[in-house]
Amino acid sequence: MNQPVSCLPVAATKMSKAKKVLDEARETQNREIDLVDKGITTFEELPGLLNMGFVTRITLSHNKLRIVPPGIANLINLEILNISNNQLEELPLSLSSMPKLRILNCSINRLNTLPRGFGAFPVLEVLDLSYNNLNEKILPGNFFMMDSLRALYLGDNDFEYLPPEIRNLKNLQILGLRDNDLLELPREIGELSRVRELHIQNNRLTVLPPEIANLDLQGQKSVMKMEENPWVTAIAEQYLVGISHVLEYIKTEAYRILYNRHVSVGKSGNLPPKADKSKKASRARS
Repeated sequence: MNQPVSCLPVAATKMSKAKKVLDEARETQNREIDLVDKGITTFEELPGLLNMGFVTRITLSHNKLRIVPPGIANLINLEILNISNNQLEELPLSLSSMPKLRILNCSINRLNTLPRGFGAFPVLEVLDLSYNNLNEKILPGNFFMMDSLRALYLGDNDFEYLPPEIRNLKNLQILGLRDNDLLELPREIGELSRVRELHIQNNRLTVLPPEIANLDLQGQKSVMKMEENPWVTAIAEQYLVGISHVLEYIKTEAYRILYNRHVSVGKSGNLPPKADKSKKASRARS
């Protein structure tokens, strides 16, 4: 009679796969750890990872992590950390002290808050916080002090406003703000002279600050996306002809008068409705 084949539980199998990746990395001193879609729910399933100080890149996307332990900061040579597409609701304070971290991808999670002092990253160049539950009220005071930042992705969150301190991101080249609840943009965005990509589509914007015309958003390598907003008629008409016409129009004196009148009415006017985000994956509770 044939003996039944014993099967390891799925979780144990996935854990053994993750352990195998780590064991091989230790043996070969592989600096890049790929742990995509391994069913990992906790760092306890990754024995010794936080002691692998030689590692420069870790990809942990498409798992089920709820917590990143403060010990992640032990990885002093880490340059790239991808923890996107997990179930994270918060991040450790220690993350922003990592001396070589250049790229941090925390997109597609459930972040409702950011740790105090989150803007202290010494060399961070790319920060992706898109598709979470963040808004302007929870941003730590030093968030816009990351002067090494080249790309900031805040799309698919709950921002209605951005503070004027955004002007401090002097090296920013890409600003992603699509799919929020933005009612206006701060005039200080016009001081971000290196910005070549601006994504503001699918918000609640009706006007643009005239200072946006100071940015080089018409060059061959430039990108400006502004569709799916309830623009005032004058902007909507220019947009039908093209982005370049919008950027020329907002330089005019007639537009400045329109813009100032609109801003003076401000929050006392009728606000465009919010989009229903109740079914977003980031809202899920499991």
